[in-house]
Amino acid sequence: MYILTSSEMRAVDAYTIDEIGIPGLVLMENAGRAAAEETAAFAGNRKRWAVLAGKGNNGADGVVAARHLFEWGYAPFIIYASDPATFHGKAAKQRDIAEKMGISSMFFERGKVDWSQFDGILDALLGTGSKGAPRGRYTEIIKEAGRSGHPVIALDMPSGIDADTGYVHEPCIHAVKTVALAYSKCGLEQYPALEKAGEIVVRAIGIPPGLEKAHGVRTYLTGDKMLKRRFKLDPSDRSRKADTNKGTYGHTVVAAGTRNMAGAGVMASKAALRTGSGLVTWAVPDRLIDTIAGRQPEIMLHGLMDEGKGDWGSVSPGAVTDFLEGKTAAVLGPGMGRWLQDGEWMRHLWEKTTCPLVLDADALNILSECRWQEWETRSAPVILTPHPGEMARLCGISVEDVQKNRLQTARDFAEERGVYLVLKGARTITASPEGMVSINPTGNPKMATGGAGDVLSGVVGALLAQGMDPEAAAVYGVYLHGQAGDRAAAARELSAAVTAGDIIEEL
Repeated sequence: MYILTSSEMRAVDAYTIDEIGIPGLVLMENAGRAAAEETAAFAGNRKRWAVLAGKGNNGADGVVAARHLFEWGYAPFIIYASDPATFHGKAAKQRDIAEKMGISSMFFERGKVDWSQFDGILDALLGTGSKGAPRGRYTEIIKEAGRSGHPVIALDMPSGIDADTGYVHEPCIHAVKTVALAYSKCGLEQYPALEKAGEIVVRAIGIPPGLEKAHGVRTYLTGDKMLKRRFKLDPSDRSRKADTNKGTYGHTVVAAGTRNMAGAGVMASKAALRTGSGLVTWAVPDRLIDTIAGRQPEIMLHGLMDEGKGDWGSVSPGAVTDFLEGKTAAVLGPGMGRWLQDGEWMRHLWEKTTCPLVLDADALNILSECRWQEWETRSAPVILTPHPGEMARLCGISVEDVQKNRLQTARDFAEERGVYLVLKGARTITASPEGMVSINPTGNPKMATGGAGDVLSGVVGALLAQGMDPEAAAVYGVYLHGQAGDRAAAARELSAAVTAGDIIEEL
């Protein structure tokens, strides 16, 4: 499913009106009716609805919704946040129609609204075009609506949310349902906005299909339909053809783990097996072989000469490069640790390996201290899988700055560095070098546990090993990982967390 920024929505809306010729009043009528229908579907016995109307098109949509509710036997009451006498254009036209129909209204004044007379609230104050925190009367009306305790249905966006980033300003409407018009919006599908939006329902308003692609929209919400259309993948069918063998499904190498963090390697390797890699080899410094042998019989082990020290700093990068020759994908970094001159070590692997790479954990920490944009361009793709802290180090900014605009941060980084990026966290974001971005809806807070990221790197590595396009491997891997976490959480309803092993078992 496409999701749009506020500017993309304005462009699509304008094209529909100016080039295709569908009048703006028709789109407004459809929008208001859709909002009224969703309000009625929620309302039950709640008949008295306060409709909070701003001065722009979002407010006019709300007035249309009030008209339809009035027609259906509800008792809407329009509360204008700006002086309705100053309205012009479509907003003034809708104001006049509502007045002639006999729909009650008032111009908001602080402390003058008797909120007890209502059963619910329809928020049509600000919509997608608003920037920054609500101001003036809008601040006061949002605060009073929040204190009323009534359920709120938001029209397009809960007022106070940034439509592009998902940032929540104060004050902000807390909705039980948000009726997204034509498309969902980028900010609406991210945290913390999701905590304010309630149920998100996308309703058509007459904009012809296909305009989003023609206008260069590059952001998607991952789902079964999206995976089928974009990547020809069917998450409900992971069966294999009969005439195949282990060689058909690739060979994943996991170069990970040290004596104190061997679990990272075994979890990534087990996840790769569960995701369908035909062969999985866990590569470690040679001295560690005896301590990890037998942890998972199906995983092959390969010891790399380490001068008897048991750490990655004693392993020649050339030995790793040689071993990766002919393999179909490699996962580097989980539990690997740090050492002197590890940047040059990583540079050798970056420039000399010819198979796709997934870089996670310590591999990312090494990169963050290197001028790796000056390294030779890789012939094979690389996928980076940072959590927000690792992303902050890679970008040289604060975690807070990363989280303020996760989508744009991920897109800019992937485009500038020519990599595929998986920015982990609630609603994980995947970005490609071409600037295509996918927001993932699967997963849950119980997955916030040690090792879950190692599992994800193994999943993505296994999909790469099976020959999947790198963007598809990243997007699909994140989706499968979240689904497995959801199944694990459902099976352990009373637990505060699931373990990484629980996620692996549900892959």
